[in-house]
Amino acid sequence: MDSTKQAAADSVLLRNSVEAAIRIGLVAILVFWCYAIVRPFITPIVWGVIIAVAIYPIYQRLNALLGGHQKIAAFLITLTFLVILIIPSVLLAATLVDSVQFLAKGFVSGTLTVPPPPESVASWPIVGEPLSRFWELASDNLEAALHQIAPHLKVVGSWLLSTAGGTGLGILQFIVAVIISGVLLAQKESCKHFAEMLMKRFAGERGQRFTELSEATVRSVALGILGVAAIQSLLAGLGFIVAGVPAAGLWALLCLLLSVIQIGITPIVIPIIIYLFNTADTFTAVAFLIWSIPVGLLDNILKPIFLGRGVATPMLVIFIGAIGGFLASGVVGLFIGAVILSLGYELFMAWLQDGEQVNSPPVDSE
Repeated sequence: MDSTKQAAADSVLLRNSVEAAIRIGLVAILVFWCYAIVRPFITPIVWGVIIAVAIYPIYQRLNALLGGHQKIAAFLITLTFLVILIIPSVLLAATLVDSVQFLAKGFVSGTLTVPPPPESVASWPIVGEPLSRFWELASDNLEAALHQIAPHLKVVGSWLLSTAGGTGLGILQFIVAVIISGVLLAQKESCKHFAEMLMKRFAGERGQRFTELSEATVRSVALGILGVAAIQSLLAGLGFIVAGVPAAGLWALLCLLLSVIQIGITPIVIPIIIYLFNTADTFTAVAFLIWSIPVGLLDNILKPIFLGRGVATPMLVIFIGAIGGFLASGVVGLFIGAVILSLGYELFMAWLQDGEQVNSPPVDSE
């Protein structure tokens, strides 16, 4: 009798285990299938959420001016951001194409020349003499100089081509992300409710606090890091264009990337200043130098203002997030990585602080 009951119990347990395994397997297949479907849209969706959170205060003001017409306000702000994005992108592409055509025509026709190096270059420490010899060779025989560095040019050229392709894809993703951010702003109440429910599901009573912290972190980093980098690179690019620097769009793009990873525009601007003092007239070179000084120092003024409004994320976290995001997702990941890792860092630190408060002994009032 006991063996019969045991066999029946084992049979039920086996049947329940098989059913549970089948259900778990079906759920895993469904989750994987959903992930495979939405995977191409993950980056634009995340980027759209970041943009929506960052520009929400602007959207609120515009919505108030329009008398509470949320969809109209979302449409106008989306259209404005698309125009701001598309026009510089077209100018950047046109500048790059014109620069490449100019260099190619000059090299084929033999009219492309390099001015001789100043005598002071040879006195520079470490790199002065080899740089002066190579510069002198390039001014006398450009073809021989290019042949000498041909292996390095191939590496740099392949990197530039891949970067250009990634930049084009990144711009397309960013356009899609701006549209997604407009949709999220138009449905702000539903999105806010969903975010609060999600955080409450994960963090319980602390969900509301973590939601507010996430919003503050995203807005702080987006404005303090990405916003300042965009402003600084645009002003630097404007100086490049006015001064007549070849491939101004490319240098502006490099300024943007270096600003995001917290290196700054100085490694790009200083060689261009030296180039202008050796090739352009004195007025242009001096004017560009005067323009570059405040532009180069602009991040020291704006960054504390914007970052001080939200959370103080260590620069190392932002740097690792930007580099890791770039390696994982290309140019767009450079921006998303900084925001996502900063958000994760702030949530982790808030979780540690909450745990410390819970475990701390009560203070004796006597």
